[in-house]
Amino acid sequence: MTIRARDFDLLIRKFGFQTRESGDLLAWLEYNGKVVIRTKRSHTRGRDLPFQHSIRQQMKLNQEELHQALRCHIDRDGYIELLRVKGIL
Repeated sequence: MTIRARDFDLLIRKFGFQTRESGDLLAWLEYNGKVVIRTKRSHTRGRDLPFQHSIRQQMKLNQEELHQALRCHIDRDGYIELLRVKGIL
């Protein structure tokens, strides 16, 4: 499954990531005052993002979980629980 800039933006908003503009769009997830996930994307518009595999790994999602998240089957609470089950939180 490919990730477009629009899909990435949708996921970080849905999961509650904070963002900052830089040479790239930097995104991070804070939980209980601690940064637990960091990722970034280039400012490519409308095309598939480079380093999609890295983005997926940085968000700690496998291919199926990413597919479910993009299809709106996983919300912020579901994502937090998924991180908890994987031992990240």
